[in-house]
Amino acid sequence: MGGSGSKVKGVWPFSGGGGDSGSDGNEQTLARLKCSKSATPFVFTRRSSLYYDEDGDLAHEFYEETVVTKNGRKKSKLRRIQKNLIPQGVVKLDHPCIHVDFPIVLCEVENIVNVKRL
Repeated sequence: MGGSGSKVKGVWPFSGGGGDSGSDGNEQTLARLKCSKSATPFVFTRRSSLYYDEDGDLAHEFYEETVVTKNGRKKSKLRRIQKNLIPQGVVKLDHPCIHVDFPIVLCEVENIVNVKRL
């Protein structure tokens, strides 16, 4: 899924980059969270790394078998195809993931104490 963050500063509402250098980064992030209520820390789609070839087959890489004649001997080699491939595009994730620029640490609570049940 890749570990790279967003490349543009200030576009993602949870990133602390951009803005005035004199202001506190935490205050700036909180202000962004308050003003942007439609933003979510979850990622629902991603760009696929698969490609379609001319026949409509879907794969990461495509190879073609070529026969090379050298000194009267035939030898088969695989040659990678890199032309005429169409990217699959954006695919929907089965389970939403948390965006890499989300600034809060999440942890699992094993035992919850003092919880009232209705």
